Amino acid sequence: LRLIKIKGPIVFAEFKAVMLASLRSLIPKVWGVEHEVAWTWFWDNLERMLKIQLGQLKGQQRAVDRFIRNLSEESIPRLCRDVYRRFFEQAPTGQNYFKQSTTRLYFIASKVMEMCMEIYKRPRELMEEISALGLRHVGYGIPTELFMPFVEAWSQSIYAMNVDEKTAASIRWSLTLISKSLIRTIVEGSTLVMKAINTNSALKFHKAISVTSRKKREQELLRVTVGTQSISPLLWAIKNGSFHVARAMIADLLTIRADRDNYYYGCNALFERHPDIVQECCGVRGQQLLPILFDGMLWRSRLTIKKMRRVNFFVKHLIQNDDGTFNTYLPAVVKLNDPHLIGHPVVSFVFNLLWARLARYSFLRSRLRYLALVVLVVSSQSVLPRLNPREETEAQRIALFVCRAALYLFDFVPHLIYNIWQLVKDIRARSFVFLWGTVPVPTYLYDPSHAAQVVVTICMLLMLIQEPIFACLGNMNGDFAGAGLFTTHCPQAETRMDVYSVLSEITVLLHWFLITDLCIFSIRLCCYFLTCSRVLVELLHYSIAVLFLILAFSSAIGAYGPSLYDFDCIPEGALSLFKIVLGMYENQRFDAIREEPQIYTLLAIFTLISLIFLGSLLIAQIAGAFTKLYKDIENYAVLFRAGITVQTVRSARPKRWASFLASLKFQERIEFNEGDIGLTGGIQILEPATLNPTTDEIIRRYGGSTDADNPWPEDEFKNQGSLETRLKHLEKLVIRATKAMIKGKKGAGDSEGHSLSLSGSLMEQSSGSSGYSQSQ
Repeated sequence: LRLIKIKGPIVFAEFKAVMLASLRSLIPKVWGVEHEVAWTWFWDNLERMLKIQLGQLKGQQRAVDRFIRNLSEESIPRLCRDVYRRFFEQAPTGQNYFKQSTTRLYFIASKVMEMCMEIYKRPRELMEEISALGLRHVGYGIPTELFMPFVEAWSQSIYAMNVDEKTAASIRWSLTLISKSLIRTIVEGSTLVMKAINTNSALKFHKAISVTSRKKREQELLRVTVGTQSISPLLWAIKNGSFHVARAMIADLLTIRADRDNYYYGCNALFERHPDIVQECCGVRGQQLLPILFDGMLWRSRLTIKKMRRVNFFVKHLIQNDDGTFNTYLPAVVKLNDPHLIGHPVVSFVFNLLWARLARYSFLRSRLRYLALVVLVVSSQSVLPRLNPREETEAQRIALFVCRAALYLFDFVPHLIYNIWQLVKDIRARSFVFLWGTVPVPTYLYDPSHAAQVVVTICMLLMLIQEPIFACLGNMNGDFAGAGLFTTHCPQAETRMDVYSVLSEITVLLHWFLITDLCIFSIRLCCYFLTCSRVLVELLHYSIAVLFLILAFSSAIGAYGPSLYDFDCIPEGALSLFKIVLGMYENQRFDAIREEPQIYTLLAIFTLISLIFLGSLLIAQIAGAFTKLYKDIENYAVLFRAGITVQTVRSARPKRWASFLASLKFQERIEFNEGDIGLTGGIQILEPATLNPTTDEIIRRYGGSTDADNPWPEDEFKNQGSLETRLKHLEKLVIRATKAMIKGKKGAGDSEGHSLSLSGSLMEQSSGSSGYSQSQ
């Protein structure tokens, strides 16, 4: 197939001479006349077969191409239906694997026809695609015995369409070639680990991996290669839903094993093969893959020295990519918004490390700059205009002009450019968040702080348009109080002051709101801030309910015939009811209402519902929300700080980031215990011995031979203690007890004693299994 693509003559005799010369040079001592005759005979036959095949392939390509192009839209479904009917007749077990809908099966059949044609046009590329397809079939667990009946069903269906012999033979030839390539790929790729993944059995996985040599154990779990294509058993287990095996694979990779010569730890191999393994595990967060992944990056010594314990965190690949940049996939942990996961020792250590040694100072500098802007906006909008109003000195007016000019230049313009750039970037990338499922909003605005920043920018733009100083530039020295350079009291400015004052109020408030994230410097203060923000939702619900009651009762009172001063119309009635809710309604005004019992009764019902019932309900909801948050509020605070840490680290200068990485010294090996030099890629700290007491040795140490080609000795204690093994044993006991009960009909006495003994052993095993399950 590849030779027919070559333009020009192919001289096989030249290749024969080169081949024989190469063989003679490879084995000059044993090469003789018999070898020469045998290899010459072999090549002559191969050359003859190649020449015959080369003369037929172009005709076969034209025949297949003509057949597929002449198929009508009505004949294609009929052909596909006939193919599957014949296939299921020849191989009934195939129905257990073709479980998809009819339209999906027709799609597969159309792909088969497309491959029959493409194998002639681009053989090299298609063979790589066939290898990848075969590796996927390994994961599906497809038996190789089904391929030839499938080819036979295609051949019979095509013959039934009354096509010529050449066309049918051409299609059969290409189908046979494709099926043999798939069979070869499946046979070579069907490792014991892949078979264990298909059954989703952790026990079978441990049995399969136990025979693998020490140096190849990691690659057996991370790469199965056939030809130029490879597949990751671990990733396949995650995507295929074999989570029992996936958890066992991750735990096996991140188990530290050691002999006298070397340590074996699969963390580097795992992240080199799958840099996005954290993100992949986040996609199936309910399967508890992330805790197992992070548990494998932590080592605690069972020994203590001066009431302190060594703890090693192997977090190199959580902090940096292979090229030395910040880990692209670590923010996925923050996006999960899981307070329990952020409280994991490894995750908490990584984010605290990034915050304390890199992000804290950068964030503080940015907040100090923004704090200076807050001082500037307060001075220009709240302080200077209130000093001697309409009697300002020229120095005060100049100071006001300078402050407002600096505010627009250093606050408004940079944020305007940045916000527009972020919004345009999201719109071009089609990055939207749909509010209420229908309203598209750019992802940038989904963050409350970013949305507030956009609102501030809009308000400052409107303030710039309504700026009184600019309105008075043409009439600074007119005949009015407060006239002078940069005055704000000219008649032209008076008409703008109401709008400008409202915009100024909103701007000042939002500037103060945008520096509330300074609370992350204290976890306790951050906890209080988050508690207030979470409980604020309950207050919003209460406000909506009260607003509904105000509108309903003000409308009802407005329908009453005689009018009262405070309830003359719906707006005035709503305002009066709002004052009652806030406790601002004067008691003297109730005297006039008592003369109207209908209105007085409605007001009594309104007060009972809004103040007593809804008020008590609000207190209960706030108490419940606080109780729910209290257990995890510190983790929520760490999660809030982790989000800010990620944003700050992403914007860090490359030089500062490189200096930070150099200070971590990931290239140096760290100790496990005194004098025991261990692995690279970690950071060691000392923690109080009573903080996390442990008596178990995490490292699996083995004696005997240190040859890397030998497998590890089987962990007998692991198999005996696994929950799956206990349940298997329990199942056998149940079966044995059932058989004994059936046989017991022959002798009541013997049966009773035997059943009691079996029941006793069954109960003991059940209690043991239950206790182990609870400990797990």
